[in-house]
Amino acid sequence: MPGLVVFGRRWAIGSDDFVLPGAFELFVRLVWWIGILALYTVHKGQFNCPGGGLLHSYLLVLLILLASIICALSALVYISMQGTISNPGPRKSLPKLLYTRLLLYLPEFIWAVVGAVWVSDSSVHCEKTVINVIIGTVIASWVIIIFTIIGVVIVFDPLGGKKTFYLTDTVNRNLESSQSGQLLYNVKNTATRVWEKRIRLLCCCIVQDDDHRVAFTSIAELFRTYFSDTDLVPSDIAAGLTLLHQEQDKMESCPKEPEEVLCHSPSSLVADDLDIELENAAHYMLFAAAAYGWPYYIYTNPFTALCKLNGDCCGNRPTDSDITGSDRHNFHFGSILKITGLQYRDFIHISFHNKIYEIPFFVALDHKKEAIVVAVRGTLSFEDILTDLSADCEDLTLEDVLENGFVHKGITQAANYIYRKLINDGILNQAFTIVPEYKLVIVGHSLGGGTASILAIMLRNSFPTLRCYAFSPPGGLLSKSLADYTKHFIISVIVGKDLVARLSMPNMEDLKRRIVRIVANCNRPKYQILLRGCWYEVFGGDPDNFPTELDGRNHDALTQPLLAEESLMVHRSPSYSALEDESHLNSPPQYPHLYLPGKIIHIVEESSSRRLCSSDIKYTARWSNESVFSSILISPKMITDHMPDVVLKALNSLSQEHGSCISCQTRECNTSVV
Repeated sequence: MPGLVVFGRRWAIGSDDFVLPGAFELFVRLVWWIGILALYTVHKGQFNCPGGGLLHSYLLVLLILLASIICALSALVYISMQGTISNPGPRKSLPKLLYTRLLLYLPEFIWAVVGAVWVSDSSVHCEKTVINVIIGTVIASWVIIIFTIIGVVIVFDPLGGKKTFYLTDTVNRNLESSQSGQLLYNVKNTATRVWEKRIRLLCCCIVQDDDHRVAFTSIAELFRTYFSDTDLVPSDIAAGLTLLHQEQDKMESCPKEPEEVLCHSPSSLVADDLDIELENAAHYMLFAAAAYGWPYYIYTNPFTALCKLNGDCCGNRPTDSDITGSDRHNFHFGSILKITGLQYRDFIHISFHNKIYEIPFFVALDHKKEAIVVAVRGTLSFEDILTDLSADCEDLTLEDVLENGFVHKGITQAANYIYRKLINDGILNQAFTIVPEYKLVIVGHSLGGGTASILAIMLRNSFPTLRCYAFSPPGGLLSKSLADYTKHFIISVIVGKDLVARLSMPNMEDLKRRIVRIVANCNRPKYQILLRGCWYEVFGGDPDNFPTELDGRNHDALTQPLLAEESLMVHRSPSYSALEDESHLNSPPQYPHLYLPGKIIHIVEESSSRRLCSSDIKYTARWSNESVFSSILISPKMITDHMPDVVLKALNSLSQEHGSCISCQTRECNTSVV
């Protein structure tokens, strides 16, 4: 639904968003009105106490005021229930009702002040019950007024005036080309500044330097570009996501074609290779998880972690390893020791230093696998989030690589920082001096997985036997040529419907188009979609079969946008489009298609049997390709499948299952020999 336009500006709320909050307030007002009416009736309008005359007038006016508010709310809720998301016609009278409801706040505010004065008057000596009721009435009035003010602040759109100007005023579409282009150029700059202020506000607690300011501008431009061409409010997006989730579940429940099932049946040689890589991945995921330090250790051991860390970590810091950055009470290092099971002497370098484009990592000796492990931490701070969101593309220049390509800018800068530390500071030389026969392995989870992948590309020429395990890396990381190049030495591990592994600007644009399409063409009111969606997410059941305008259309017609769908897209002027087209005429696209690194192992949940006190989940793994992750899947597990403990649990489960299978086969062979 296009944003509601009142007071001459657009707001981040639709005319169909007043059903649920309005119904809740209506319920409160009805209970309130009935309580006041009962009090007034019991006393029959007679209050024989000092100040009783004023109380009689106060309650009488309050009853009339509440009745007026209830009538206005009833009309507001009823009108807001009409129509659909893309058909606001039946709700065209809602702004007038909204003005009426807001106007009633003035007498309510005045009467709340009068009630507060009456209660605080020392000369009033009425029944305690009556005084408590008036106090409750005054408090309820103030609470509703305060929550209304908070709601207005939340739905306020700083660009509302300018958006309304371009969306509703048809006169502007007839402006001269240069005039229109300049106006829209100003809107674009204003939108970027608004997003930049929001980001600065969110990051107000961190020290800001030139790198931060550049990142703020880049991220603001990203958000401005993404949200500038649609006229959706947050509730439209929520409705679209729940519709997409149910539609996706319906498609998954359909039986697969035989050839689609057979394509996932690998040969025995490929299966053996997969089992070996799964065992290696389960081992190295411990290092990737350990890089998170004490937050991960406490998260996975909530009842015992603090006691163990307090007992073990208050001793002397190790002298053999080089530690940089802040680690108060040795909690980070102590957690790494607990998770990996290594000794003090096994660590070559540990860095807890964290800034934008500079993320923590450690270098350790893994004697079990005879490897020098570089483990890179994932997202755990505002600085890391800024690194994630610096999603512009830049060239990666490498020697002896035939086809260089595009990479994620923020993650590449983080990889450059670690590369300089490892090479220029001689950290890897120190490690190979101690164990020259060991191989180099680079691991990381999430942001750490993406950084580890690009770092592995940078180090590949110097260390040809290098291996990299990227757990849940971001999807928009490498161009196609670089992704293919990394298949020889990088393994990516993805669990289930992990959002981050599917996160790239083209995928986000695809998600936006899917949301606009399904929202615009659904023939149900928004409140029904949201209520049914909440029930489905919490209690499950069969996906709802909402009728849409797409039903019954042939395949050719489905490729064309419907009128309702077009109404939710912002139509830019030809001159504005030309300005943007010219800026990219001789340069690569700002957000080209980027892919996951290396060969991909996709782990999915095969079955789960949940009991009251336990849960038994079985996983299955298979080799996959980047096309499987070309679309964002909507699911409650899209976030949990990304968590490092879930990834480690899935890998351990598969590794143990493979170990038990080998034991069974060994026993069978011994029995047959006997």
